[in-house]
Amino acid sequence: MTLTSLEREAAAIAAAPVVSVRGLVKRYGEIEAVRGIDLDVQPGELFGFLGPNGAGKSTTIKILCTLVTPTAGEARVAGLDVRTDRAAVRRHIGLVFQETTLDDYLTAEQNLRFHAAIYGMPRRDTDPRIDAVLDLVGLSDRRLSKVRTFSGGMKRRLEIARGLLHSPRVLFLDEPTIGLDPDSRLTLWRYVDELREREDITVFLTTHYMDEAERCDRIAIINHGDIVALGTPAALKAAVGDDLVRIHTTDNPAAVSVIRDRLGIEAVPDGDALLLTVPDGEEFVPRLFEIGISVRSVSVSRPTLDDVFMTHAGRRMGEEEEAAAVRPMVRWTR
Repeated sequence: MTLTSLEREAAAIAAAPVVSVRGLVKRYGEIEAVRGIDLDVQPGELFGFLGPNGAGKSTTIKILCTLVTPTAGEARVAGLDVRTDRAAVRRHIGLVFQETTLDDYLTAEQNLRFHAAIYGMPRRDTDPRIDAVLDLVGLSDRRLSKVRTFSGGMKRRLEIARGLLHSPRVLFLDEPTIGLDPDSRLTLWRYVDELREREDITVFLTTHYMDEAERCDRIAIINHGDIVALGTPAALKAAVGDDLVRIHTTDNPAAVSVIRDRLGIEAVPDGDALLLTVPDGEEFVPRLFEIGISVRSVSVSRPTLDDVFMTHAGRRMGEEEEAAAVRPMVRWTR
């Protein structure tokens, strides 16, 4: 029996990770922006893709969204090849860019209808889908309002609704909360969490906010065109280093000797405190009391995702982005 193109498309989608990259390369003349990376994203994941400016992050995303053609290697989204099945890939992805691409002079509903027409959605499906996505992002009561009257957070939510309108398999969120105030960021993430519960969707996120990266099921860090770290937030933090335990005792010199003799660990004086580096701080603290150390206070700190990013990218997350944001202000002041 011969399969139709739609049947082949459905079979490919069912058989593969929702995003699959093998040996992906992109060159711009002598510059190799992406250097043979491998990557899999599973259905339903909230996947974080992090990297400093110029690391190859944007190029990789553009390839996955069929906006840039790779030089070598293979990339599949929803089981479909980004080179040979570009139109099919686009039917299965939604995009929310850093900068708004809404028409300010149209209403929320008109923006969604225009998007539906571009994607060739049947008229019978458009109305109920518009109702559903506006309800999902909490904008049903503003469907007839012009977008120019919306706050930044409301525009972001409408863009997410637009990205979901055609029921994509993968939603690409490129710095979705940049420029939003803290309350708007929290509101937006509440809607993203809800859409993951209500929609059968995978979210591919780029961000330079560490609290947003912590939400991800897994994270990949790209630097100089290579994937330099990949795993869950907890696993990546654990791989960076041990926990730091800071204690204040009634007799620090005596405590240093006892900890060294009984536990084989060197306690380092730091002002009026002692610092100890151990694999699991919470598990270690009770042992201090077991060996008779008189502890007045204790705190445990663990490596953060910022430490992970610093280790693999050589800079703090958002450092370069903040500098770029300041430079135009400096020029204006001058």
